[in-house]
Amino acid sequence: MKEIGDLIKHRLKRADETLGDAKILFDNSKLFSAVNRIYYAMFYAVNGLLLTKGLSSSKHSGVLALFNKEFINKGIVEKDIGRFYNEIFEFRQKGDYKDFVKFEEKDVEKWLDEATKFIPQIAALAKTCLKVSNAK
Repeated sequence: MKEIGDLIKHRLKRADETLGDAKILFDNSKLFSAVNRIYYAMFYAVNGLLLTKGLSSSKHSGVLALFNKEFINKGIVEKDIGRFYNEIFEFRQKGDYKDFVKFEEKDVEKWLDEATKFIPQIAALAKTCLKVSNAK
C-alpha cells in the first residue's frame, strides 16, 4: 500500500504544481495554455483520488467516467464539483483540438478560481480515503 500512497501523494503534488503553472500562464495572458493547465491540475487530483479506490484509466474520458460513477453519482463529491470538472474537460478539448476557439479572460479567471478550490477539496478527500484504506 505504501507505493500507492506515494503515487497518490505524487499526483496531488503534481496537481498543485500544475495549478501554479496555470496561474503563471494566466497572469501572462496565455489563456489557451492556462485552460490546459487548469484541466491537467484537476485531472492529476482526480487521478490521485481514484487511486484511493484502486481505480485508474489510460483515457481522459475514462477518468472522467470513473470520477462521476464512484464519487459524484454516489454523493461523495457534490454535483457542482463534478459538473465543473466535466466543463473543464470540454473546454480543454476545444482549446487543444478545435480551431478558432476563443477564451475570454474573465471566464478563464473564474475557472482558475474554481480550480483553486477544487484541488484542495479533492486532495483532502483523497487523503481521507487513503487513511481509511490504510486503517483496514
